[in-house]
Amino acid sequence: MKILAIGRNYAEHIAELKNEVPDEPVIFFKPDTAVLRNNDPFYYPDYSTDIHYEVELVLRVGKEGKNIQPKFASKYIDGIGIGVDFTARDLQTKAKTKGLPWTLAKGFDGSAPVSSFLPVEDFPAFDNITFGLKVNGELKQQGNSSMMIHDFAAILTYMSRFITLKKGDLIFTGTPAGVGPIKIGDRLEAFVEDKTLLNFEVK
Repeated sequence: MKILAIGRNYAEHIAELKNEVPDEPVIFFKPDTAVLRNNDPFYYPDYSTDIHYEVELVLRVGKEGKNIQPKFASKYIDGIGIGVDFTARDLQTKAKTKGLPWTLAKGFDGSAPVSSFLPVEDFPAFDNITFGLKVNGELKQQGNSSMMIHDFAAILTYMSRFITLKKGDLIFTGTPAGVGPIKIGDRLEAFVEDKTLLNFEVK
């Protein structure tokens, strides 16, 4: 199982971080050791002092695919969930300043809390899925898949041109505006439509 993620997929988030709008999807990896399941707590590591939450819809790949065509892309998704792409912003800024990869800033242990997955049949339209994140009960991020620059089909088509997707792979699809720092003691709740699928503590 591998984790593929897309960056800069919501215009307002691009603006809040003062980044340029990319011509093509920005893809990065997280290792399997980044995954946190079952609402396990996130332990704040000692190598960063500025970790930010980024809530994202997560797709689960249902079968192997290479060079997937957009019209068939939905057949390769067998579940939709929610995840948090924790980002060590201080490490990321340092890497970006030097033109280096974001690997450590995005891929550190526990940086990808992921919920259980809902069947695709629960979603009549992939381009109208509301999701969001609360921190200590306060709504911090809310988005809708209609706001994506690259929709689900475009993401799978682009990724599978370069990288074979396999059953069980997870795809983080980008975060809307409103990202911010976490601190020890925070409780994060992430929801898809009216269902809270993630609820965990920062320790």
